Amino acid sequence: MEKGWKNYSIAFARARSAAGGDARIIAQSHQIRITKKAGRDMQNLFARALPAMLAVCVAVCTAQSGAARAAAYPERPVTMIVAFAAGGATDISSRIVGKYLGQALNQQFVIDNRGGGGGMIAASAVMRAKPDGYTLLSSSSIFVVAPSLYKNPSYDPFKDFVPVVEFGASPNVMVVHPQGGIHTVADLIAQARANPTLISYGSPGLGTTPQLAAEVLKLRAKINMVHIAYTGGAPAVQAVLSKQIQMMSASLSSVMPQIAGGLLKPIVQTGKERWPDLPNVPTTTEAGITDAVSDTFQALFAPAAVPPEIVAKLAKEAIAVLAQKEVKDALWTAGLKVTAAGPDALRARIAQEVPMWRDVIEKSGIKAE
Repeated sequence: MEKGWKNYSIAFARARSAAGGDARIIAQSHQIRITKKAGRDMQNLFARALPAMLAVCVAVCTAQSGAARAAAYPERPVTMIVAFAAGGATDISSRIVGKYLGQALNQQFVIDNRGGGGGMIAASAVMRAKPDGYTLLSSSSIFVVAPSLYKNPSYDPFKDFVPVVEFGASPNVMVVHPQGGIHTVADLIAQARANPTLISYGSPGLGTTPQLAAEVLKLRAKINMVHIAYTGGAPAVQAVLSKQIQMMSASLSSVMPQIAGGLLKPIVQTGKERWPDLPNVPTTTEAGITDAVSDTFQALFAPAAVPPEIVAKLAKEAIAVLAQKEVKDALWTAGLKVTAAGPDALRARIAQEVPMWRDVIEKSGIKAE
């Protein structure tokens, strides 16, 4: 009997250790003089009850440990791995939100740009990181596109990540050099029809929603344009400015500064309505291009195994930050309308857009290795 009690004490101690050492449950051994039959009965009783007792112990201790971790989080700098090069829409929005989120949580949010691979380079890096909330993924709508674009995608958007918050969204816009010979979307279509190999256009990357928006334009207008994928919005902007390409399809937020400065000319945008700061730029619908409405969202994700208490804290603080006027104004100036959608709303958006963009990819014949 003494041996049996010793085994139970060891089991409780192991359960306490598995829960992170935060348990307040202490197993104590007692030497009890009882009859041999009573001892066997009690031993059998404990043997049957022990699994349930241990499960309750682990659950209670884990909950306490998770709450404690969330209360202390973050205790060191947090890295936001951005899926595109510096200077693009995802980078700009990440830096704005990261700055104010860091102030709210009294900790630095470090931006780490890892463009290329249709966002999968950044996603893979975050997946390999320890799931403790200190390495997050900041990405765009490419997050829902890449799994349908690549033959062997490195992640599943539903299983490998949890949504934290959507910063905002902006329509896609097609821009040209002011002295490039194209002044309207009608000019673009006419030149592409006259010479199917003449027009080359750039995007922030293969499979990004700006590229897909341009592919929808090609399908609807029955024209051909050669696509050149860059590692982010900034390199593509430079290609237009240097007249290496005739047109760029981009999220509005990645080219708003150049538009405001007169360096780039917008010829059409894909929103349902005209953007208030660009009242003279028609929508695709107004330009006679049907069923071409789309936008690009910017959002924050965490690895699936990050404790839910930490995800909830991040989401709550980020939504509060996005409600601040100075943050809204900064993002609006950059061409992004704040949505501040929490985990549930962002999860619903992902579920809707994965099949939507898969259909566009299949009809456009876009392929990636």
